[in-house]
Amino acid sequence: MRSAFFEKNHWQFKVWAPEKTEMFLHVVKPFDREFPMNKNEEGYFFVDVEADEKNLQYFFKPGKEKDFPDPASQFQPEGVHGPSQTIDHSLYKWNDSNWKGIPLKEFIIYELHVGAFTPEGNFEAIIDRLDDLIDTGINAIELMPVAQFPGNRNWGYDGAFLYAVQNSYGGPQGLKKLVDACHQKGVAVIIDVVYNHLGPEGNYFSQFGPYFNHKYHTPWGDAINFDDAWSDGVKDYFARNAEMWLEEFHIDGLRLDAVHAFKDYSANHFVKTLKETAVVVAERTGAVKLLIAETDLNDIRYIQDPQSGGYGLDGQWIDEFHHALHALLTGESAGYYEDFGSTEQLVKAFTNAFVYDGNYSVHRKRKFGSDARSFSCGRFVVFDQNHDQTGNRPKGDRLSTLIPYEALKLAAATVLLSPYVPMLFMGEEYGEKNPFLFFTDHSSPALQESIRKSRKEEFAYFKHADEFPDPAAKESFLRSVLTWNYTDPKSDALLRWYQYLISFRKERKAMQGKERISITAYSPADKLIILERKFEQDQVVIVLNYANTSRYIPSRFEKPLIRIQDSNEIQWAGSGSAATSVWEPGQTLGVPAYSVCIYEFNDN
Repeated sequence: MRSAFFEKNHWQFKVWAPEKTEMFLHVVKPFDREFPMNKNEEGYFFVDVEADEKNLQYFFKPGKEKDFPDPASQFQPEGVHGPSQTIDHSLYKWNDSNWKGIPLKEFIIYELHVGAFTPEGNFEAIIDRLDDLIDTGINAIELMPVAQFPGNRNWGYDGAFLYAVQNSYGGPQGLKKLVDACHQKGVAVIIDVVYNHLGPEGNYFSQFGPYFNHKYHTPWGDAINFDDAWSDGVKDYFARNAEMWLEEFHIDGLRLDAVHAFKDYSANHFVKTLKETAVVVAERTGAVKLLIAETDLNDIRYIQDPQSGGYGLDGQWIDEFHHALHALLTGESAGYYEDFGSTEQLVKAFTNAFVYDGNYSVHRKRKFGSDARSFSCGRFVVFDQNHDQTGNRPKGDRLSTLIPYEALKLAAATVLLSPYVPMLFMGEEYGEKNPFLFFTDHSSPALQESIRKSRKEEFAYFKHADEFPDPAAKESFLRSVLTWNYTDPKSDALLRWYQYLISFRKERKAMQGKERISITAYSPADKLIILERKFEQDQVVIVLNYANTSRYIPSRFEKPLIRIQDSNEIQWAGSGSAATSVWEPGQTLGVPAYSVCIYEFNDN
């Protein structure tokens, strides 16, 4: 639903306002003039304006009311309260014509926040760091939301203009340059999109149409109107937004934030509409276009084929893989972690994807989830950290400040040697110590105070919940910026460990199997997991010790196993390998605390 199109020497403007009787376009730069608009039967107002200028700044004026920015603005150069600006996408000359994308199952994802990734905090600075990520083995970056939000610092989930690229990051031109550079270097780009709510500041949508449904409520207020009167126009607004990212910006995939908060009980669920949109764009462009769901309901319908009653998305996050791993390593049991903490749960995450697949949850006080074992492991994204699991802690503390160094290497191996699609959170590859805090830049003191109150309530189950940095303070943002400090020997060794694991994952044949038959996991002792990966004629055995003491396990294999890697080796800043180099049948293997050993069969 792009609101402004340029043809020859004139701009075509449109805006959806089905319940308004009149609408005016108010151009404010480079000239000042109002234009009455005409309405069609679908509730859209139209007007053509002769102008050679490519950058008109304007507002829409519903009736005799005051000026409001365009709900589908493509650029807000002065922020969420200022005028909208036209963008002619045809002016950018792309250099990625040979890029057709990467299958999801081959992704090594790196999640980053544009503002906190570098001291510069913009798209251009990410380009300068791409080679560092590529050297690590990354082939896909995931940007936290880049749609226009209030101020200059924000996680992005408070976006108010979904078609506009954040002005302080570099606007639409900056994003295109980043995507172009990534594709030329073989890196895919995913962006987070938020279709379950709109931010509170700069949210002028109700001035135009029934974008919200008062029947349903979400943690952010009234739900987006996906199934009530006039919902066709609302669905079109969001579907065309997805189309814009995938086509105009050459984005490879969208991570759909909290799809469980889409309140749509119509016969044609909005998620299905999004998938149909992505398919059309993929066919039109000849490139891979992916949709990945974030949901905590363990509902296979999101990735199930439409023929089987599903929505057909390409993949989804598994929060439970993180929860099972985090609880095992940290011992935390508050909040949703009370459902986790056993070794068997991580074993189940390795083999079944979902830990809760119809069984009872103490935290939720009900049974929930569905069985995902019929789906390829290449459909699920796993992680040991992300923006939610780090930033939604009172002090934004990373794993690097919660667990010992050896356990950091173990966590990395758990994710990267799993059969699932791995995702790293920016900085974890070298053990960044700076926290990742929640930060905002709202102009209203009342809104700032409301956010402080809601964060305090959210942290209620944490110890010292009152002691969290002020989200509105600039210092909270500055403390979250990466240091990029590799000088410490352990940081350097950790980075090289990540590089090794990713290389091993990509190159070792046994690691290529994504079907359930290719993986076996079991726990011979508490906090000890044996992971067997096999594909075609290759097989590796991975021994993972999550305990803070050594564990001992006799071999159940009929052939000797040769050690090919040990996280305790000196090159990884360990104390030296203590595990036997040849694990003979019936021999007991000693595995040091918080360590991982990789073995292969001796076929000689």
